Amino acid sequence: MESNFWQNKRVCVTGGAGFLGSYIIQKLEDRGAADIFIPRIEEYDLVNKDDILRMLNDAQPDLIIHLAALAGGIGANRARPADFFYINLMMGVQLMHEAWKQCVEKFVAIGTICAYPKYTPLPFKEENLWDGYPEETNAPYGLAKKMLLVQAQAYREQYDFNAIYLLPVNLYGPRDNFDLKTSHVIPALIRKYIEAKERGEDQVVLWGDGSPTREFLYVEDAAEAILLASEHYNSSEPVNLGSGKEISIKDLAHLIAELTGYEGQLVWDTNKPNGQPRRALDISRAEEYFGFNAQMPFDEGLRRTIEWYMEDKG
Repeated sequence: MESNFWQNKRVCVTGGAGFLGSYIIQKLEDRGAADIFIPRIEEYDLVNKDDILRMLNDAQPDLIIHLAALAGGIGANRARPADFFYINLMMGVQLMHEAWKQCVEKFVAIGTICAYPKYTPLPFKEENLWDGYPEETNAPYGLAKKMLLVQAQAYREQYDFNAIYLLPVNLYGPRDNFDLKTSHVIPALIRKYIEAKERGEDQVVLWGDGSPTREFLYVEDAAEAILLASEHYNSSEPVNLGSGKEISIKDLAHLIAELTGYEGQLVWDTNKPNGQPRRALDISRAEEYFGFNAQMPFDEGLRRTIEWYMEDKG
């Protein structure tokens, strides 16, 4: 624990009121950070430059962790590709530029696994990021977030600005978004099964054919990784954050059915898109550069997520 790192530092966490943000705030407090600023969307629209300037003036940060994003699953990305591009691009690019102008000591940019090319050799290595176009359903989002990497590297080269870029894989855990219109796969499956069970339905329809693979990182592990990088990593190379474990959507669907106690039939709607064919990360840089290793076993993380959802909706 590098608690000394955070003492007397003013930290601004955009998206600090969100899913991942709530865990980062908790861990910052545990590490002794006393001056944490969380800009809320009701007060600061970070797409708007005037709001960014006002926020920076109010926060006076030494370090910014930029988590704020418009994010969602395949359905949300397909419905609003222009929003996913514009909002994420404008938030990130303007915020980093103004942070540099105001001499912020460090900028921690959170990218996305959607930035990788559709067909990336497995496991995804950071040097493969530019080897092709991202998977179509989330390319506008992935490319908007990828521009933060270009910007971080350019500003480090020209201005010696200390910006780092991290690429977390799909996150899950308690407090996730369970809205079926915008949620990612794990919360969507949990909610679908529990509701089908409550209604006595003997089948659940799932998107695609179940063949794609994904890697998942427990949200508390992700928060730990981001803070370790904030404390120890000061370089231009992008860094993957993952668990190093790959699972097919079909296996995931069966595992969550088992954990929620849903015994009905799983029906795959192959008219719906699969998304990227496979996702699994090379996670060696995170361990080498700032000593990060994911701790949460997948089954246990899923159990905790299901329990939280049951209690929260209860």
